[in-house]
Amino acid sequence: MDLQGCIAPLRKVLAARYGTDVQVEGLRRAAGGASRITCAFDAVIGARRHPLILRLATPAAAFTGGALTQEAALMRAARRAGVPSPEVIADGDADGPLGAEFVVMERIEGESIPRRILRDPALAELRPRLAAECGRILAAIHSIPPHEVPGLQRETGDMDRWRELLDAAGEPHPALELAMRRLETERPDPGPLTVVHGDFRNGNLIVGPEGVRAVLDWELAHLGDPLEDLGWLCVKAWRFGAPAPVGGFGSYEQLIEAYEQAGGVRVDRDALRWWEMYGVLRWAVICVMQARKHLDGAERSVELAAIGRRVAENEWDLLQMLP
Repeated sequence: MDLQGCIAPLRKVLAARYGTDVQVEGLRRAAGGASRITCAFDAVIGARRHPLILRLATPAAAFTGGALTQEAALMRAARRAGVPSPEVIADGDADGPLGAEFVVMERIEGESIPRRILRDPALAELRPRLAAECGRILAAIHSIPPHEVPGLQRETGDMDRWRELLDAAGEPHPALELAMRRLETERPDPGPLTVVHGDFRNGNLIVGPEGVRAVLDWELAHLGDPLEDLGWLCVKAWRFGAPAPVGGFGSYEQLIEAYEQAGGVRVDRDALRWWEMYGVLRWAVICVMQARKHLDGAERSVELAAIGRRVAENEWDLLQMLP
């Protein structure tokens, strides 16, 4: 991706918001994976600077996650629902001026590294109330009217998807098989169908001393059971070594009480535990598949190999959760 070649068309995109005199300065690649490129830059108009983020789809985006234009619609709907979310400045599809799907949004400063969120003295006053704040934010996410984001896929926690992926890996994982069977036999009654973030956890939040400033990474959003989001937030992997069950920073009681008081559905504790266990299984299978990319030579990567080593941790967590 030639970032310098993006500057002229990006100025045209920004002109609708900031005027034709807008300049693009400091465009640099910040992060990104196979399906997304993330760049930081400033939109400059005279003496005023607007810190922004550009996200671009790559060809691999056709096979992973949702469209960036759909993410933009989700973030706009989330802001209307009261979710802390970056303001979307512009978005467009592959036929637009940048030649790829894109979204431009405001750049939110703050801390997003989980271990710092859990240990930084500057955030000490935030941590005791962070679980409750997450509960209120999740209630707002689940209040987003689905018709405001057309095209979201429906996902209901079906085991067939994860079993097929595990079978495709071609390696034995009896602990995961046992967990799948238990999840199938003890599945709770389904909850209402709502917008689900799909990856709401410590690591996808930008925080400051006053609270959560932004919820990130909407690419796995779908329609599903709202307890999926609460269970995923409680998965042990997202505690990053801290003992508290909710993101490493809070209790189940803090999360549930705030969620229900903010208008979320009533939380059945057994159902929440099922979705937490489902989340551990989901992450375990994802770790298996990531490792296979490296081991099969499809994508040689130390990071993928390291993620693969997490499979055993998830297997242990699942065995600990089995009654």
